[in-house]
Amino acid sequence: MAKERILVINPGSTSTKIALFQGEDLLFAETLHHSSQELGTCRRVIDQLPLRWRSLENFLQEKRIDLGSLAAVVGRGGVLAPVEGGTYIVNREMVTELREAPRGDHASNLGALLANEIATKVGIPAYIVDPVVVDELEPIARVSGMAGINRRSIFHALNQKAVARRAARELGRSYTEMNLLVAHLGGGISVGVHSNGRVIDVNNALDGDGPFSPERSGSVPVGDLVRLCFSGKLTEREIYRNIVGGGGLVGYLGSNDAREIEERINQGEEEARFYYEAMAYQIAKEIGAAATVVKGDVDAIVLTGGLAHSSMLTAWIRDRVSFLAPVLIYPGEGELEALVQGALRVLRGEEKAKVYSPGIKE
Repeated sequence: MAKERILVINPGSTSTKIALFQGEDLLFAETLHHSSQELGTCRRVIDQLPLRWRSLENFLQEKRIDLGSLAAVVGRGGVLAPVEGGTYIVNREMVTELREAPRGDHASNLGALLANEIATKVGIPAYIVDPVVVDELEPIARVSGMAGINRRSIFHALNQKAVARRAARELGRSYTEMNLLVAHLGGGISVGVHSNGRVIDVNNALDGDGPFSPERSGSVPVGDLVRLCFSGKLTEREIYRNIVGGGGLVGYLGSNDAREIEERINQGEEEARFYYEAMAYQIAKEIGAAATVVKGDVDAIVLTGGLAHSSMLTAWIRDRVSFLAPVLIYPGEGELEALVQGALRVLRGEEKAKVYSPGIKE
């Protein structure tokens, strides 16, 4: 078997997660924190690249990581043109687009760029896996009901794809031959319909579409929202804040921390229980609607993400949807593991690395 030592890089808004794997085995994982003073000097995300690279380089030297021992480097995918799911080799077109960031200035854009810095030094491939812009929607799923506005595919593709493959393996089936409904439960909530290896329908979790979540409003009554927009009471920024960041449980209960809310429920707070259960209700309703996409032919329902650690929440969801199919629960996001698995599938010849071209799905 080919050398399988892989370095994984996952940039966040104020940190960079680093992990070294030997095959599927995690050798170490570390989080490099970046101070607000450092980041405050950067006008754009790309301006952070030199300081993040210095921090990464220093860390690798301290750990005495022999870059020549690596088979590949894999980074978190950024805001690119819509692409099909899979593992993409970092090429010149991708690097250029992530540096210019015409589609969005986000910390995840730095994942491929940092990976490419290392890969170029030692002559090994750099990859990204299932970025947030994975778009495999069927044409009918894009129809919004208002001409000129299409539904978009922006969701937790990396984790959704990873747990869907895991569920298929544990059920002794092939991911490309199953219908799975996957609900990522986190700060944002996305429910994807995985049919024969493609996510053919999913709510736009970035903009708060679908169920409400710990900090997003979900789909709200359109007429009331329009009237609020033109009431003069709130600015555009304030309205959007009510949708993303200040909506959902934050808006109702003043907290996006499920552990705190469950503690309040356990102490007898009925309001906390009501809204927490209402979130489970909306998630279950979204799963039920998703089942119609495959005409009820559902092999399994998968619950994942940070909130899947909550037995209270998942029990409420399971109670409403288990009549559709078996419910599997894989708590956590597992981003580092999902990234390394994508690289391993290519190194082992199970998949062919895809080539990114802006605006063209491979």
